[in-house]
Amino acid sequence: MYEPIPLSRRRAVLALGSLGTLAAWPALAQGQGSDAKWPTKPSRIINPFPVGGGPDGLSRLVADKLSRAWGQPVVVENRPGGNGFIAIDAFKRGATDGTDMIQLDNVHIAAYPHLFKKLPYSLDKDFDILMPLFRNYFFVCVPVNSPYKTMGDLIADAKARPGQLNYGSWSVGNPVHLGSALLESMTGTRMEHVIYKETSQLYQGVATGQLSFALGSLGTAGPLMRGGKLRFLAVAAPQRIAGFENVPTVSESGGPAGYAVTGWNALAVRPGTPVAVQDKIRADVRQALTGKDVDEKFAAFGYETYAPTPAEFKQFIANESKRFGDVIRQAGMSLD
Repeated sequence: MYEPIPLSRRRAVLALGSLGTLAAWPALAQGQGSDAKWPTKPSRIINPFPVGGGPDGLSRLVADKLSRAWGQPVVVENRPGGNGFIAIDAFKRGATDGTDMIQLDNVHIAAYPHLFKKLPYSLDKDFDILMPLFRNYFFVCVPVNSPYKTMGDLIADAKARPGQLNYGSWSVGNPVHLGSALLESMTGTRMEHVIYKETSQLYQGVATGQLSFALGSLGTAGPLMRGGKLRFLAVAAPQRIAGFENVPTVSESGGPAGYAVTGWNALAVRPGTPVAVQDKIRADVRQALTGKDVDEKFAAFGYETYAPTPAEFKQFIANESKRFGDVIRQAGMSLD
């Protein structure tokens, strides 16, 4: 698991990304056809997420900055639903010159290949994954009046009453569900998984005591926490989160060592997109992910910049896929 990058280092890393834009231009200038003047037409970021959420807001902010940098419109096209397959199908039928991009999350990339025997896409054949856009860690959320003061309390009760504690999520196979199943696996406990139709209902279920706990991000559970409706018991991260230094990590609070649950989004293009174009997109998006407006959005949703090299990100994806795969197989999960 990679450690969060401090703000000063984050800006330095992203500034280096802008130099990569200049480095990419000689390769573009030496290219043939449209590569030399890319982009020469509007671009789109296909988004499997609904309008108004954190991932959508971030993609719109990036699209606006890219539009100004490229001198061509960059639009966000939301196609939610169907496990993301609707958006992915539109992307698969799109351009291979880099003007069609897609935003994917860690479930599409690292979990679904293990949950579905037959996927309507291939990670290797349908995507060139360029870079992560953000990463966030999840909090263990409990009712304000919960008897649990530490993760040790929760785990001890789960062991004493097998199958009687419950946790919630919005579907099978999302990071919150898989992270909770991972907690069961690491602690030798068995709890009930309750599925809610919407995230708002899910965290209201925690606040009213219908659920023993649920993993939640700052974006999804933060409003109820700030309203005094639920409490952050611990954070599933390697270290405490800036702004929430009073919330211990799961391991500090009596939970298993090394327990961490992340969500992350990545940007991808179609295979066949010229390498120089991929390099330019990567560098320009890194530049777009700088500035006070980005810092404010990241702070509001609990996001952090994650800027690995392409090789490091490839290895990170492999590690995440193995981790999800192990949990899915052990729990006997399947969506076929």
